[in-house]
Amino acid sequence: MHSRIDLRVVDAVAVTIVVDSTVDILLPTTGPARRPPLHMDWSERDQLRAEHGYALIVETRVGDERHTVVYDAGLGRDTFLHNCDVLGLSVLDTEMFAISHGHADHHAGLEGAFRRFGRARLPVVLHPDALLHRRVIFPTGVEISMPPPSVNDLEREGARVHEDPGPSLWGADTILVSGQVARTTGFEKGFPLQQVRSADAQGWDPDPWIWDDQNIVVNVRGRGLVVASSCSHAGAINVLRNARSLTGIDPIHAFVGGMHLTGGLFEGIIPATIDALVELDPDWLVPGHCTGWRAFAEIATRFPERYLPSSVGTKLVFEAPAP
Repeated sequence: MHSRIDLRVVDAVAVTIVVDSTVDILLPTTGPARRPPLHMDWSERDQLRAEHGYALIVETRVGDERHTVVYDAGLGRDTFLHNCDVLGLSVLDTEMFAISHGHADHHAGLEGAFRRFGRARLPVVLHPDALLHRRVIFPTGVEISMPPPSVNDLEREGARVHEDPGPSLWGADTILVSGQVARTTGFEKGFPLQQVRSADAQGWDPDPWIWDDQNIVVNVRGRGLVVASSCSHAGAINVLRNARSLTGIDPIHAFVGGMHLTGGLFEGIIPATIDALVELDPDWLVPGHCTGWRAFAEIATRFPERYLPSSVGTKLVFEAPAP
């Protein structure tokens, strides 16, 4: 049991979706969502890329003070940097990288990112279980490997790896990395298809819980918590409840990220998830990545004024109310 985290309140937080599974250049700017501008010569320019991965840039502001972190880095070795360049984003003021969990579609892009930073000795914050070698076996019998990030490779590229299962504060205490998420719901049961390499490296053991799943939390003055969760293997409702528990702050201003409700294994918990979201009463929902089309449709139906479609290049700006 962790004591309550003293998360510093901010005047605003901007969350830029740099990598996601969808790109739609025709989405309108609405509410907190600012879409990339269109240009007359758009077809001659480099294009934003979508892939099965996720990455965010999170920027907090308190007065004139600003702090920037990167949360995940996508799958492609150069997708994160390519999209940053298309969007005209300089990431050289980044203070640290947080890795949501050890699946390759969230960390493989670090390889390319650190080529840009050189030997800046930036921290990379991850749960120790993110370094486990896993595989997923689908009901069809298809197996896919889930290789972890390599500490040696990251340190060779100039990173400083912080292995920490607990919560930690960054960005002058304006950004909380949740650490391991408490599992309190009865319907969110992790990823039953996953296995982990056994201790003797000769076989595989069940590994459904993905304890390394962690998220980013920011407290916006007069609004409440903005929670970014890349895959929510812990369960999106567990993620939001855990953010409340860690900070002692109840209002949820926004949820941004994957909810892992796609595919036959998870679609059955969509109704329970939606009911729990109604109870949590977030102001904005920006589900992406592994949420799945059925869950997107249900969220858009149940929260028509609060749902914002995710798309690569979108900048979400959550600000304190005007005085």
